[in-house]
Amino acid sequence: MRRMINSAELFVGLRYLRAKRRTRFVSFITLISLAGIALGVAALIVILSVMNGFEGELRDRLLSMTAHGYVTGSEGELDGWSQVRDEMMRETGVVAAAPYVQMEGMIRTNRSLNAVLLNGILPDQEALVSGRTINFVEGDFDVLTADSRSIILGRFLAIELGVRIGDGVVLLIPRPAGDGTLESVLERFIVRGVFDAGIQDHDSKLALIHMNDAARILALGDRVSAVRFITDDVMSAPHVSKNLQARLGADFSTSDWTIENASYFRAIRLEKMMMSILLSLIIGVAAFNIVASLVMVVTDKTGEIAILRTLGMGPADVVRVFFIQGAVIGWIGVILGVVAGVLLAINVPTVVPALEHFFGFQIMPGDVYYVTQIPSALEAQDVIIIAVTAFILTTLATLYPARRAAHVNPAIALRYE
Repeated sequence: MRRMINSAELFVGLRYLRAKRRTRFVSFITLISLAGIALGVAALIVILSVMNGFEGELRDRLLSMTAHGYVTGSEGELDGWSQVRDEMMRETGVVAAAPYVQMEGMIRTNRSLNAVLLNGILPDQEALVSGRTINFVEGDFDVLTADSRSIILGRFLAIELGVRIGDGVVLLIPRPAGDGTLESVLERFIVRGVFDAGIQDHDSKLALIHMNDAARILALGDRVSAVRFITDDVMSAPHVSKNLQARLGADFSTSDWTIENASYFRAIRLEKMMMSILLSLIIGVAAFNIVASLVMVVTDKTGEIAILRTLGMGPADVVRVFFIQGAVIGWIGVILGVVAGVLLAINVPTVVPALEHFFGFQIMPGDVYYVTQIPSALEAQDVIIIAVTAFILTTLATLYPARRAAHVNPAIALRYE
């Protein structure tokens, strides 16, 4: 607009928002448009907050047993791990680091034969890395002692094997032989604990043994598979990983959780984008309703627009009158939607159980999903982007009707008045 809106334009624009008997239908469409904008904005805020909550929940559970990053040798094995660990602890942001030996094999009982991923750990150091998130159903890290042949199983793995504390299991582990082939190693272990990490890949496949037992099975000596670390801020792990690579040199290889679990988070980002596009259609439909209602207002007010033009109001002034009307509808809808969306997103953990109780069903039953409560993480950036986008869209929706009103010819409109 070339100049600020004056009081006369503001008065006329707001006056047209009030319904008369003959314009009840137009006002009803206006109300539906406002409600549609509010509903679309609120739905977008709530859905994105829930998706953010699931992303955070998934990240926490994935990192419960995998740490934030790791350092290994160029050949997939690490010699002199204690010096590497000391160097890692000097890096800013690293709060804990622990070595581990990883191997794959089979685990057998009289009842079942299952694939297993074994992590050989040092209990006191591993407790600093994953002890904050892992939940022990029975036992703890301390049951793993050097050369004790003790094993801790994931909860679902223990159920599938049908074992309890004190039962024996047999591990079948392939290891490289001197001539480049593989040889099978059979080892008997005693179940001393059960953990629940909350991720199926961990709970149904992962088992923990002491690092000395794992090194003996693979004949590694003092070597380990890698040293993994956690940081004070999970989002800083890629930066820390790069710094460690530069600090340690080309003989070592580093990685972090964003690389190891990229497919999970890529899927969530894709889902968030598709949900945003679909829910934005609600706002789009509401914006078209604004166009339709304003066009009907222009048609109904043709005579009044002509009178305003004869009284000295120019085309630009008429544009501002109808711009005010459409903008107020859109902006009120956006504000109501933001308020409702923020309140719902904050209270999702309270609202969802109330709805479940009222309707008598559980949205996410524990026997199907690992996350039994719908999480929500409201981010100010999402709210701002949604609000600004909706403001722009509803403002643009007023331009066509406003310009159409500005092109009303007073002489033609008043010919039969």
